[in-house]
Amino acid sequence: MDSYMVFDGLKLQEFVEDDEGFGKYVDEKFEALDKDQNGRLSPKELRPAVAAIGAALGLPAQGSSPDADIIYDQVLNEYFINGKSDGISKEDFRTVLSDILLGVADGLKRDPVSLLTLDGRLLQHYARSPAFEFDAIATFTDFHNSQPSLEIGVANITVEQGMPPASDPWVMEKIVKPAAESCGFRELIINVSAEEFVEALRSVVLEVASRLEKSPVTVAHSKKIYDGKSIQKFVKKKDEVDKALQTAWKSLPKDPRGTLPREYLRVALDMIGPPAGLPPLGAVEQVDGVVSEIFKMVEADEGGVLKQNEFNNLVLQILGSLMLQLEGNPITVSSNALVKSSQNDDDSDFLPHL
Repeated sequence: MDSYMVFDGLKLQEFVEDDEGFGKYVDEKFEALDKDQNGRLSPKELRPAVAAIGAALGLPAQGSSPDADIIYDQVLNEYFINGKSDGISKEDFRTVLSDILLGVADGLKRDPVSLLTLDGRLLQHYARSPAFEFDAIATFTDFHNSQPSLEIGVANITVEQGMPPASDPWVMEKIVKPAAESCGFRELIINVSAEEFVEALRSVVLEVASRLEKSPVTVAHSKKIYDGKSIQKFVKKKDEVDKALQTAWKSLPKDPRGTLPREYLRVALDMIGPPAGLPPLGAVEQVDGVVSEIFKMVEADEGGVLKQNEFNNLVLQILGSLMLQLEGNPITVSSNALVKSSQNDDDSDFLPHL
């Protein structure tokens, strides 16, 4: 039967706290990044590591979002401050990397990721069940005047039914399309009746199941509900809130008068977000939409600068408004991502495999 396990961050925490094991990992990654082998990492050499860490935290890829790019730049600036413009040492690298990975571990403790290995048996059982025929007919009916699509039919089958996420291009190109071709369907759009569509889809799904039996895949599943409760808990802890605000204020760039340009408010919210249970900027489109509306409401993007007390008050106002919005209209995010360890490149392979 398809196997199931939960990854809650404990292994990652244990890995970082293992001085010998983590030390070897840091040595390996530092040497891989130190292209000129001078014993220090330049901003250019460090950028692949920052990109991989950003991906692990759920940020959009560098260059795809101006708001996210500000955060990437801020992470790099954290390394290259206090006269370290000539690069950072291995010890500095280890310290910051440890802090970041422990932060990821804490996030996984709050929101565990379930790992489901799909070996085809669950999918095979579903394809031969009455539920499959009912679902396939419903899919066919939804086509209305358009031609039936096997691709859409496969995409409507869920991970819980044993199908890897067809939204992943790798799944479509490496599993679904070859399965369809072996069943005689070179094109995924077919002109058939409802009964013929059901049988065509069944044959493709059974072929996918057969391929999974030979080469199982693992899918990471996570479900998160943003309902404002985490923000409510956070704002009640005055000491924690004050510390988070102070840390954000110190980290953000000021003008010569010591005031903060309002353009950095989104970066500040992203820094304060984790303890408040908020996703990184760009990770959840629905939450980003709510944040944007609140920024408009409080005129956070109107330009100008802020003194520290104004900054604190405005961030708290944003958090309070966000809490009320999410309490009234909770956002549920469920995601399935294929774990393709053999497909990783050098940059994405930066984080440890546990």
